[in-house]
Amino acid sequence: MLPESIFTTYPVAYAVADKYQIIVPVKAETLMWCNVNGTDYFDDSCGILRSNSPTHIMTIPADELDKARKYTICYREVINRKPYYSETSDVKALEIDFRPLTKLPANIYMVVDAHNRIDAPVNAAKFFPHNELDLLVLNGDIPEDGGRIENFATIHQIAGKITKGSIPVVFSRGNHDMRGIYAEKLTEHTPTDNGNTFFTFKLGPFWGMVLDCGEDKDDHSIEYGNTIACHAFRMRETEFIKQVIKNANSEYAAPQVQARLVICHIPFSQVFRAPFDIEQDTYRNWCKLLKDHVKPDLFLAGHVHQLYITYPADERDHLGQPCPVVAGAKPGPKPEDFIGTALTISEKDATISFVSSTNQVLESHHIEFRR
Repeated sequence: MLPESIFTTYPVAYAVADKYQIIVPVKAETLMWCNVNGTDYFDDSCGILRSNSPTHIMTIPADELDKARKYTICYREVINRKPYYSETSDVKALEIDFRPLTKLPANIYMVVDAHNRIDAPVNAAKFFPHNELDLLVLNGDIPEDGGRIENFATIHQIAGKITKGSIPVVFSRGNHDMRGIYAEKLTEHTPTDNGNTFFTFKLGPFWGMVLDCGEDKDDHSIEYGNTIACHAFRMRETEFIKQVIKNANSEYAAPQVQARLVICHIPFSQVFRAPFDIEQDTYRNWCKLLKDHVKPDLFLAGHVHQLYITYPADERDHLGQPCPVVAGAKPGPKPEDFIGTALTISEKDATISFVSSTNQVLESHHIEFRR
């Protein structure tokens, strides 16, 4: 049972590279670590256990947790943290059974563009019974903005309520996540690869690449008030994609990989009307690198608040998309209105359904992978 007096929601196991980052949001100062098969993984800052944060993050080798299939969150409540003789509670613990993604077909639910909604996306994900969902994808704009640090808790609230800490989650940043005084601190409360919001991950037969377009208008847009430097960020990301290609044999071409995903909030293969028609050369290059080398099976996106699947050479393919693109979220005018995407993916094909918060299937599509 969740110790609600301290925990904001259940722990969440985010997949990044070859690790899980177990994230636990809390309501009061605590010291925390995660025990997996007798080994402790601490939330520390160079040997100092952290307590002055609403979010604890513990990094665990994926192989270790996949084998153990359970982890224990251990914590002490801080009574009085002093330079000498700090006062803390006895150790308390919460044990979570974990079910790694090990085989295909696999069931995935994608939540994108929740914009601070919690209950509606959680209800939509009930399309898959709890014990049949294998992976949750949170694909950007989960909070409305970074104007309040409490908004970041929306991310973990949705993930915790859907997964209860028992299956992997992949998180991708959206453009709304970059706005507000606390946006620069988002990486302190969400999974990253050494501070980067772009990374790859491996989950059993799945390999994925999370990309981050940053903002959706030019850096000099008056809307941002001189606070954005996304062009240089995207240039670093281009180099990251090239490095992944150099390491193909340990990435997407590894022997166990049976399906390949690209996850990005903005469907960058599509050119939007001005002033959103930015970085066309950059995004065309990304598409070509992915198409020529990575050869993903699906590209999962959102941002447009529409529901559609676009194929290479379709009218929405402006820059040479590398595979089918799924734009899969439609938040409605009321908080209880939300549509997300349910996917069942095998080695050869995928079934994709757009599902409402009342579990109504609005559309269903079948895609055969072309390799």
